[in-house]
Amino acid sequence: MTVSAASAVSLARSQRSLGDPSLRYPLHPPLLRGCPRTATPDMVFPVEVDYAYEDTPKDLFARDGAPAGGGLERWAPLLPPLDAPGLGEGGTAMVELGDGVWVKDESRNPTWSHKDRLNRVAVSAAVHVGAEGIAVASSGNHGASAAAYAARAGLRCVVLASAGAPPAVASFLRAYGAEVLAVPQEARWPLLAEISDRLGYHTVSNLTRTHTGHPFGPEGYKTIAYEIHGDLGVPSAVFVPTGYGELLFGVWKGFRELRDLGVTDRVPRVFGCEPAAGGPLAAAVRTGVPAAVVEVGATDAYAIDCSAGGHRAVRAVLDSGGDALLVTDEELVRARAELAGQGVWAELSAAAGLAGFRQWAAREGDVDGPVVCVSTSSGFKDLGVGAEPLEPVEPTWEAVARALRR
Repeated sequence: MTVSAASAVSLARSQRSLGDPSLRYPLHPPLLRGCPRTATPDMVFPVEVDYAYEDTPKDLFARDGAPAGGGLERWAPLLPPLDAPGLGEGGTAMVELGDGVWVKDESRNPTWSHKDRLNRVAVSAAVHVGAEGIAVASSGNHGASAAAYAARAGLRCVVLASAGAPPAVASFLRAYGAEVLAVPQEARWPLLAEISDRLGYHTVSNLTRTHTGHPFGPEGYKTIAYEIHGDLGVPSAVFVPTGYGELLFGVWKGFRELRDLGVTDRVPRVFGCEPAAGGPLAAAVRTGVPAAVVEVGATDAYAIDCSAGGHRAVRAVLDSGGDALLVTDEELVRARAELAGQGVWAELSAAAGLAGFRQWAAREGDVDGPVVCVSTSSGFKDLGVGAEPLEPVEPTWEAVARALRR
């Protein structure tokens, strides 16, 4: 596959350790197992992509600019090389809920979740290194998105999913031609590593005990911050559904870049919103460790019920003055209903940002300035969707009236 025109303007130049910023590595190949020189048996630090920021085009963040044909190409200078074709990802809607609260609705992406931003850059890395395929451990949004972008790039895709994945998501994955294998959750990461080592497939999800994930992935999420800035300027806070913390880190890094480039004068507080049944980010923040691994209890927020945390999320929360919030399933259900009442059908996990904000606002009182809650994916992805068929109603006015009174 030929390298796209967009990749030629990338200013990405190296990978930098989050464990020791003085440690740098070449941009390729991506360090899929984190920084090797700071790793211990219990803790692996991720790396991030660094850029020749001094060469950033002066008009990159002009508010009247628009992506050429849709997709992340608009932000190509501050992304890794976009060597895989896109699907028009990004440019998602901002929905105002009132009283200065906005929702960034990531369900408007091509596969109806925020993961499309990650997979555009992660699959591009697979193309760049000449991999024949990609592999991912996921039972939801990440797998569906990875399968779509692999298909678009002409790569094979293997998805290791849990047997309890929603049937609709399994159908979604197979529609793109992915090989979907249901394996026990505890076996997914070891098998993913074997697929990578034995077949040379490029992994676009995690391989380490504390989460490092794909080093290029969070770079795609930075574009959410760029878009929020284009619509609102800098909000006072951003509330983000949080599993492994890549999205949280990407949003924070995007705002950090805007400040460091002189486009803005501050970074909003960022809040990670996790299921109360687990919460590795909250555990790390409370105990002062770089990352934590916790036991996860029962929750319907399957998309973010992660036991392993990563250092990216800890950095974002602490450096921005934000916090890690634990939300219950009951709070998630209320937030999902609030979003539905405003016309946004969100997955239960996707409502964690709004649930976290409502919890925080009830405790802190009035909010100074606009607040953005990221809603990550469509309600189509939830457990049990489609399990309740419509019951026929007798086609008479009396029957219709009785139904409406109910």
